[in-house]
Amino acid sequence: MKRGLVVDREAQMIGVYLFEQERIYRGIPRKKVIKKTKIYAGDFVLGNIVDPETFAIEQVEERKNFLVRPPVANVDKVLVVVTIKMPEFDSFLLDNLLVVYEHLQTDPVIIFNKIDLLEDKEIQKLKRWTDIYKNAGYDLLHVSAEKNIGIEKLKSYLEGSISVLAGPSGVGKSSILSKLIGVQLETRQVSEKTERGRHTTTGVRLFRFGKNSFIGDTPGFSSVDALYFVDKKDVRLYFREFLDYKCRFPNCTHTREPDCAVRQAVKNGKIACERYKNYLKIIQEDLSLLENLCQ
Repeated sequence: MKRGLVVDREAQMIGVYLFEQERIYRGIPRKKVIKKTKIYAGDFVLGNIVDPETFAIEQVEERKNFLVRPPVANVDKVLVVVTIKMPEFDSFLLDNLLVVYEHLQTDPVIIFNKIDLLEDKEIQKLKRWTDIYKNAGYDLLHVSAEKNIGIEKLKSYLEGSISVLAGPSGVGKSSILSKLIGVQLETRQVSEKTERGRHTTTGVRLFRFGKNSFIGDTPGFSSVDALYFVDKKDVRLYFREFLDYKCRFPNCTHTREPDCAVRQAVKNGKIACERYKNYLKIIQEDLSLLENLCQ
């Protein structure tokens, strides 16, 4: 049987890219497959070519992960796109997203877009947040889709992976996608009133670029609640820098327990106060816990 990747999934339409043939076929799942599982973009499938346009899907390989919105399987990297302005940077939204995507067993990567718009004070703000997230252990890239800055570096970084773009409305996800795949996709201008773009993504489609690299877009949003996906007591496991410290109690919540190494690291400046504050907000703890830790 031949191996393919589901790259297009909308209503009853399934598009399967066959690696050997380097082209897309219409995928028709056998009844035995339909009875066992649904098929999503990102699924690796096995089957046979029926005619020049059709591929019979005989088997769906086990998934390593699955994103719900949009429904995509086997994602290697989630590119969380943010901006310093247009729209204004929201670290709380970003940290919620990072927790969710860590929980879903993907590798979240932070992309700061629209760097061409920044003036001196905003460049300093970008540097500050870049240092915070790099110190926390995240890969981070600066790009400008509008000016084509950093796009080639991003292409190289994503080679051979299945990735999706995520982030708030208006940050330029579709513009980045257009630059990566070399095809202009529909985008809409950011509203001057709300500084947010209007959603232009429909269906679920993975676009091929480079050498067997695939990337998809996601709907934009203005808020995400990590606790919808993750149990409150487990949020601490998805703040990467917290894992570098060993507290007295293995199940320490880093809030009120004695001999908490994470709180001491915040006090010593080893963990950014901004990140710890967002952690407390995510788990809905009293922010008075910041007293005597952050100046």
